Amino acid sequence: MTWMENIDNSWTLFLDRDGVINYESETDYIREWESFHFLPGVIESFSLFSSIFKRIFIVTNQKGIGKGLMTEADLLIINKNLVSVVEKAGGHIDKIYYCTALDDLDPCRKPNNGMAIKAKEEFPEIDFSKSIMAGNTLGDMQFGKSSGMHTVFILSAKPCPPLPDPLVDMVCKDLAVLAKALQKSVAAK
Repeated sequence: MTWMENIDNSWTLFLDRDGVINYESETDYIREWESFHFLPGVIESFSLFSSIFKRIFIVTNQKGIGKGLMTEADLLIINKNLVSVVEKAGGHIDKIYYCTALDDLDPCRKPNNGMAIKAKEEFPEIDFSKSIMAGNTLGDMQFGKSSGMHTVFILSAKPCPPLPDPLVDMVCKDLAVLAKALQKSVAAK
C-alpha cells in the first residue's frame, strides 16, 4: 500500500454518500433529513479525515430529484444538516457535489467524472494523483480511476462485486476502518 505512505495534508478525499456515510434505503431514496441516518463511526471518521486531508468532498448521484420524487430544496436541507453535524464533531466538508440526471451518459453522473472536474475547476489545487475516492460501487471506483485517483471500496449492504478488481486499490469494511488505517499510516511517518 505504498500510496498510503505518501498521504499528507495536501491530499484530497472524495466520498460517496448513500451506503458509505449514511444507511441506504433498500426500497426508496433518502428524501428528507428525518430519513438520513449516519452509519456507525462515520461522524467520528470525519474528524480524523479532517486532521489528514486539506479538502474533503462528497460526490453523489441523486436520481430521486430527476424522477420527481423529491426536490432539490429537500436535498439541500439534507446537505446543510449533514455538514452541520460533521462540523459540530470537529470535521469539515468543503463541498457536496450531486448529479440529479437520469441519463447515464450525463457527464456528471457517476461513473462519469464530471463532478471531479467541477471540483478541480473550483479548487484548482486538487491533484487527482494525490486523491482518494471511497465508495460502495464499482461505478464509484470507475469515477475515481478515470480521474486518476486511488480508490477504496467500502463494503455495504449492497451485494459485493467479485474482488479483487482492477478498479479497487483497497477494501475497507466501513469509513471508520478507513479512517483508522489512514491515521495509522500518517502517524507512522
